[in-house]
Amino acid sequence: MSSPTAIARHVVVHGKVQGVSFRMLCAEQARSAGVTGWVQNQADGTVEAWFEGELDDVDQVLAWCHQGPPGARVQQVVVVEDVPRGDTEFEVR
Repeated sequence: MSSPTAIARHVVVHGKVQGVSFRMLCAEQARSAGVTGWVQNQADGTVEAWFEGELDDVDQVLAWCHQGPPGARVQQVVVVEDVPRGDTEFEVR
């Protein structure tokens, strides 16, 4: 179950974000920040993610998403607030 102060964000990252290890490095960022959820490539070339955790921790991962890994060219990050589902780990899909 999610903690009372947990938040959730549904994220879509646009730009050159596939083929640059975005998902794996995003997962490393999330796990090191204590954020749960998932990240996956989409057929349209975007990367979609779900982040759950404390506000500061989720914000830290979101800040990384705006930059991405070396080789990425992030053009836009769409962030939608949502209700935590109580995820317990972070997975790469």
